[in-house]
Amino acid sequence: MAVTSVLKPVAGVRIVALLALGGLLSGCMTDKTVTGSITPVSASREVVSPEQSQAHWRALSERYGEAYAKNPSDPAAGYAYGVSLRALGQRAQALAVLEQSSMKNPSQKQILAAYGRSLADVGRYDDALGVLARAHTPDRPDWKILNAQGAILDQLGRSEEARGYYLAAIKIAPAEPSILSNLGLNYALSNDLARAEQTLLQAASSPKADDKVRANLAMVQGLKSGRSAAPAKKAG
Repeated sequence: MAVTSVLKPVAGVRIVALLALGGLLSGCMTDKTVTGSITPVSASREVVSPEQSQAHWRALSERYGEAYAKNPSDPAAGYAYGVSLRALGQRAQALAVLEQSSMKNPSQKQILAAYGRSLADVGRYDDALGVLARAHTPDRPDWKILNAQGAILDQLGRSEEARGYYLAAIKIAPAEPSILSNLGLNYALSNDLARAEQTLLQAASSPKADDKVRANLAMVQGLKSGRSAAPAKKAG
């Protein structure tokens, strides 16, 4: 996903941080499980290899693809099929399925959330924000959606606004590494590398932190170290 195409040209630390945001956006937008009120299917909680994971999602896509073909209006089938396609990287097909499912089931917020993420997958950020705003309500905010909204706003160059979403998400899910990682990169976008490192260290210390979180921490530490080692410019 190219991030520079939707933002004004920037220099130095911001360019490198933005490159990392592209990968983090796709990570925080991924549906890790097929669970919830509209479908009984659940992904395994056990650690699996990438090959096993792919096989798992292929099996789900085949199972729910058949159910969706028989009844496209079924919210469970539409949601599970769309999420499975997203996990397999079939973005265009996933978007088509989730769009249709959201139209047929406009009150299903779980489907709206997946549809919003799918829109972001293909770079339709403004559309994604509109859909995600309808996927939860102010009285019942979802930290995962707040985190996703923040990541999209960062992609659009609206970093100060994005930070508000991350901070709201943190209030709901304190110490959640995916939020802290996004927030740390948000600070890096503002050239506040000290705060970025501090936030990413907190994210990386979580048992739930994944390789992307640790990679983001290493990137910011490298940038901070490089800045400290840079020779001072001569006066005059």
